[in-house]
Amino acid sequence: MFKGLVFATGMYFAIKWHYDREKQGTDRRALLRMGGKMAVIFVLLLLVLLLLTFGLARMLGMDLSLP
Repeated sequence: MFKGLVFATGMYFAIKWHYDREKQGTDRRALLRMGGKMAVIFVLLLLVLLLLTFGLARMLGMDLSLP
């Protein structure tokens, strides 16, 4: 019951946010710039996670060499 209420509330606010953004009108250039920034941040976080994973594996003595 609680999960359903939280889910429904989240969906309501997500739809309301998208509807309000559509009314507001967006600048195409700013939208592309933000999308590019998000892509760069995602790739950087992915690289950091990869490095941390391999660092932890080596610290634990796991063999990471390819056959």
